[in-house]
Amino acid sequence: MSLSSLALAYVSDLVRRETAMLYPPEKGYLVESRLQPLAAEAGLSLEAYVGRVRRDAGEQARVVDALTINETSWFRDNTPFRALATGIVPGLLEHRAERHVRVWSAACSSGQEPYSIAMTLKEHLPHDWTAEIWASDVSPTMVARVAEARYGQVEMNRGLPATSLVKYFTRAGSDWEVVPELREMVRPQVVNLVRELPPLPTFDVVMLRNVLIYFDLEVRRQVLHRVRATLAPDGYLVLGSSETAMDLGPEWVRETCGRLQLHRPACTTSDLLSAKQSAAAHDPTLTATGS
Repeated sequence: MSLSSLALAYVSDLVRRETAMLYPPEKGYLVESRLQPLAAEAGLSLEAYVGRVRRDAGEQARVVDALTINETSWFRDNTPFRALATGIVPGLLEHRAERHVRVWSAACSSGQEPYSIAMTLKEHLPHDWTAEIWASDVSPTMVARVAEARYGQVEMNRGLPATSLVKYFTRAGSDWEVVPELREMVRPQVVNLVRELPPLPTFDVVMLRNVLIYFDLEVRRQVLHRVRATLAPDGYLVLGSSETAMDLGPEWVRETCGRLQLHRPACTTSDLLSAKQSAAAHDPTLTATGS
């Protein structure tokens, strides 16, 4: 049974308020397909289930969780991971005295992206370097899957090279588990990008791919501004292939790495001073000044 226009409008507004994701009327079929399992579990029609959702904060949270976008695969689109290996990592090796790399996989879904990042860093960082990947999503269900690090065969078949399967996964019944050395690199956390961010470290790389397209222009501006505050002055922002930050204010400059367009912070005087002070802390022969 289809939802009435009023019920669909209520659900769409709920999701927009909580996540800023837009579900216009023409996407009603997607809303219905995501809610059908919840309604069936409750033994209710779709319309009756939405009536319950209106009165139940717990069901509201389940609806929002169900309507987050969770499309993902291993090494999705591949180009960003080639750029990470051949352009970004060499740049970090040259400029990071602390021999540590910190990456944020924002909107990470069920974890294929952060673990793909972990595999890439394992293959291309020197043995005396360390790395951590913060993996966040608005969906608690997806973040729990990242922490579990366990995937079915159908998921494994989506983009994972056979060599990586052998090296970085072990059998767990009919599923596959990520090996401990990669799991130890990944820090799962629930983060809503359209709200004030929780305390986060400074990142060398932020992967924010295929999520801005679900927001309107003003929300995209706000999200990118928050992300900019977490990124090192010489850090890298990686967006989806159809996304750009260039029309969203003066905080970003663009740089090409192979076939990938990277976005980097447009450095201010305070950014440059901070970078010089950080370098001076690691090398006493350097002097940090504002010039």
